[in-house]
Amino acid sequence: MSGGSLTGGGFAQAEGDAMASEPEPPPQTDGPDSGRGEADKPGSQPKQAAGSGPAPRPAADPSLAPQPHGPGQGPQPSGRTSSIWHPRLPSRKPPKIIRGHGATVHGQIEDWLADEIAAGRLAPGDRLPTEQDLAAWLGVSRMTLRHALAELAQRGLVTRTVGRNGGTFVAAPKLVQDFTILAGFSEQLRRHGLVAGARVLAAAQIPASPVVSAALEIGPGEPVYEVRRLRLADGQPILLEHSLFPAERCPGLLDYRLDGSLYELLEEKFGQRPYRAKESLEPVAAGVREAEALQISEGAPLMLVERTAYARSGVPLEFARDLFRGDRTRVVVWTSELAGDL
Repeated sequence: MSGGSLTGGGFAQAEGDAMASEPEPPPQTDGPDSGRGEADKPGSQPKQAAGSGPAPRPAADPSLAPQPHGPGQGPQPSGRTSSIWHPRLPSRKPPKIIRGHGATVHGQIEDWLADEIAAGRLAPGDRLPTEQDLAAWLGVSRMTLRHALAELAQRGLVTRTVGRNGGTFVAAPKLVQDFTILAGFSEQLRRHGLVAGARVLAAAQIPASPVVSAALEIGPGEPVYEVRRLRLADGQPILLEHSLFPAERCPGLLDYRLDGSLYELLEEKFGQRPYRAKESLEPVAAGVREAEALQISEGAPLMLVERTAYARSGVPLEFARDLFRGDRTRVVVWTSELAGDL
């Protein structure tokens, strides 16, 4: 609002050299053949090659043992490989997949991975196994697995990269925007412990169009201040703001710094602060300019929020059309029972 979430997991394999770049996990007690054969038997000991030194000491709980990545192994802020599955953890069982009418296989895999993320068993930055290994473990084709991962990527739950350091990683949490209360983007970010930023793209006085004049309850052609900004969360682009303010109600607005909270500026300099707002939400696709500014692909999903904000007196203070990145934002609205019958 003048200005103004979490993610999931998935997995993608970069073809060719990306498979070769998968980090080799440290040896466990189940031997080098992915837990098959003699190493599976209780009490069996890992075989040691001549001259290879002492046998590695097994982790107390191998299903939780971290698998740190070295340099060049791709983004890994959590410092661990996905614990949901690993070729050296044969005790882990795949989810039960129902094959029949009314339940698609890729949809079940997508739901399972999304649940693992929501439950915290997959953390942001976790890297999933290769497509080949994960599909084999699940007992599905790689095409089916790719379908599930593509849907997760579309939802912003995972990121998929190619190349030597490629793979599928659990995405960063989404920013939750609570539209139940009227709060500026800067205030919403502060509540999440994030640093708000703004890059002013344009600021000018223009005549009000018929749509803007109707929303702000002023005459057509009357002067309004137009402010276009790119909003950032911890330095990352989240939304494009396009706000218009009636010049008569906040004279000289453009003379002040516009890279902070505009709502706080309205209150401090003009004694006016939005008290309530009418907002409508509509999914749209990113055009060329939006994609470039938000650092996303053309056609990526955006959430258009059109808003008219009012002062406590009921006078309109702002008409805005904001574009939020669909992969980084989640909208929350609290509702309650109507006070009376309709």
